[in-house]
Amino acid sequence: MDVVVIGAGLSGLTAAARLAQAGVNVVVLEADTDIGGRIRAIRAPISGQAIGDLGPTWVWPKYQPVAARWLKTLGIRTFEQFNTGNAVITGYGPQTTYQPLPGQDGMVRIVGGPTALIEALAQRLGPGSIRANALVTKLCPTGSQQVSIGLDTGEEIVADKVIMALPLRVAATTLDLPWASPNLLNAMQDTPTWMSTHAKAVALYERPFWRDVGLSGRVASAAGPLVEVHDHTAADMHPAALFGFVGWRADKRQAAPEQLRQEILTQLAQSFGPQAGSPRDLVIQDWATNPRIVSPLDLSQPLSHPVVRPSILRQTHLDGRVYFAVSEVSERSPGLIEGALAIGEAVALAVLKDHPTDHG
Repeated sequence: MDVVVIGAGLSGLTAAARLAQAGVNVVVLEADTDIGGRIRAIRAPISGQAIGDLGPTWVWPKYQPVAARWLKTLGIRTFEQFNTGNAVITGYGPQTTYQPLPGQDGMVRIVGGPTALIEALAQRLGPGSIRANALVTKLCPTGSQQVSIGLDTGEEIVADKVIMALPLRVAATTLDLPWASPNLLNAMQDTPTWMSTHAKAVALYERPFWRDVGLSGRVASAAGPLVEVHDHTAADMHPAALFGFVGWRADKRQAAPEQLRQEILTQLAQSFGPQAGSPRDLVIQDWATNPRIVSPLDLSQPLSHPVVRPSILRQTHLDGRVYFAVSEVSERSPGLIEGALAIGEAVALAVLKDHPTDHG
């Protein structure tokens, strides 16, 4: 059995790794240059080590059994999110206030960041199993009960099964899917891609100096431009870092990137002292500029937290030849790391169940 996975994000790689483990011939097609989907990292220039998360950061193994199991299986460690000391609270009154803010129970970070999951899963696939810069443009049935996957280069790949692990709105608006019913296309377009319109800023420092004066690294701000800031220092303390979610709308931050950068530095200096305004690096990841992640519909609608989507998105299509495996489709923690692992695993097991004699 030949299986093609479209999308090398966490859910797609989870499905591919599970199928490869069972002896299935699987190829992952990724439109971007880099794998990982919404999981990206700042990397050290010499070692290439991941030193800051540009996408998701946290997992809750205490409440997320699928993530807990995969972390154990892949040999990946976690550590507690630092939250000791006072937070800086601005914009909610005439003066800045300093007080502790409660952390979320069970929230931890991954040693090496969530990128460690991507790297570990990719290593479980054979050489040549992941093709980057492979933009899929169409999925069509063949007369031999297979699927033809067309690329923008004109190349066509034929597979027995296809797992679609890319943002559903992007798939619905950029792929030619002549077999898809109006109900299916509507369900795909009604599914927002979680955090696709957000921007995240990470400031890197030599040491977490804010801890010396009893600050947790947290900021809650109604003034911005960062509405929320957290300590993002690595497990081994190198480098120290702060990260924050940008509160500006996508159009505003894209129209004035240098102003945004300067206002972030000013806010950090006001919150944590002059040192914070001079990081060794400040990286701003604006996900709303990536058409592989965000759709115009995502940008036109207010943010809403993921909910369980209609069952049609968890069914097989094209006579059992096409499956969906993106985090937002999961019934467990949709949109989160847990959801990506859960749906990737579930779809892989469904493929194996449908064809029990086609794998080792």
